[in-house]
Amino acid sequence: MQQSDDGPGPPSGGAGPVGVPVADADGAVRVRLDLGYDGTAFAGWARQPGLRTVQGTLEEALAHLWRCDVAVTVAGRTDAGVHARGQVAHADVPRTAWEASAASAVRRLAGLLPPDVRVHGAAPAPPGFDARFAATSRTYAYRVRDDLAGADPLERAWVLAHPRRLDLGLLGEGSRLLLGEHDFAAFCRRREGATTIRTLLRLDWARDEAGRAVATVQADAFCHSMVRSLVGALLPVGDGRRPPAWLGDVLRARARDSAVNVAPPHGLVLERVDYPADDALAARVAQARQVRTLPS
Repeated sequence: MQQSDDGPGPPSGGAGPVGVPVADADGAVRVRLDLGYDGTAFAGWARQPGLRTVQGTLEEALAHLWRCDVAVTVAGRTDAGVHARGQVAHADVPRTAWEASAASAVRRLAGLLPPDVRVHGAAPAPPGFDARFAATSRTYAYRVRDDLAGADPLERAWVLAHPRRLDLGLLGEGSRLLLGEHDFAAFCRRREGATTIRTLLRLDWARDEAGRAVATVQADAFCHSMVRSLVGALLPVGDGRRPPAWLGDVLRARARDSAVNVAPPHGLVLERVDYPADDALAARVAQARQVRTLPS
């Protein structure tokens, strides 16, 4: 199960030639779906036999709505317990089925889905759109309550309780060492045939209005367990148990470090997925499908 795995590899929903949805040849429509979910009671995004997953739940509702089998491709597959506010997916559906439901799809899905999943938008995607490979960045937030009394009981399902006070200055100093394009093998669970090279665009910490420490993490893509590993490595820096320079040493080692703990999933929320302008979608898909290497 993956916190997010949106690097190169075959998409789960399939696609035709770059920039041309496979559905076009069959008189079908590629529909963009914007959704959110509370991940507490799900075994992650990806469909798994015998387990309750977001993908399985969504596909069953869409199959009922459109009266056909539906395969959904998502921007970033989330792990068990991880939440989403701004997830994006797409599905290719028969044109007649879409046209019959277009005006009422969001309202009808609200009645078909359980209360911990909601589709906020459903509309035809522009030519070349692919929820996974066309994305230019994903943005996550990880929320931590470092009050010595622990987390508020009402927020325990989406905020991590950390037993030590965090210094935002130390967190920022450590975070800056990780920005840019690197091999993040030290912070990823390796997957056969997948690269661990990513471009970390943003990693910063701030206090929200309730006093929680919030990490905002943005990258072009994330590999398996990357966000939670970054947070797990930063927490001992923020509370003074590790020096900020340690993070640079871990990154440069390019190997999984047993000292890097993976933060629990429930503090993590996928907040947003960004895409380029419509006329740049095909180029972005082609770029994202290339396996990256670092300059020698």
